[in-house]
Amino acid sequence: MGARGPIGKRSEERMGHRSKQEKDSITKAPSEPPAELPDLPEPDALWHPIATDWYLSLRDSGQAAFYQPSDWAMARYAAELMSRGLSGDRPPNGQYVAALNSVMSSLLTTEGDRRRARIELERKPAVKAVPASVTAIADYRSSIGG
Repeated sequence: MGARGPIGKRSEERMGHRSKQEKDSITKAPSEPPAELPDLPEPDALWHPIATDWYLSLRDSGQAAFYQPSDWAMARYAAELMSRGLSGDRPPNGQYVAALNSVMSSLLTTEGDRRRARIELERKPAVKAVPASVTAIADYRSSIGG
């Protein structure tokens, strides 16, 4: 559906048979950031804390593997806009919020943005948590030889 319409499911959630061409059209990347990132400017010390957190989160995200220097410049611009909107006396208006969301979307900052661009970050396998009480019972049984 491109940039409009509902967000498609992740490739592992889709049912049915997909063509090889459709499977090959999805770019997959690890969810961790690349091992080496270019020398990136630090966040501006005057930015609002939420803008700083957002900017730093891009460095720790898998989509950073696709960023070029111009993307990082756009990220700094978005963080500056965000900071100004959050630090102002008045709440940001709808036009401002829409423009900021557009910039953030172009940087593929949400899963929906990445799916529309046919990019998936590989999820880490879920670790099934065992309740502490079950572990304690298992330890007790092994200690009494049962």
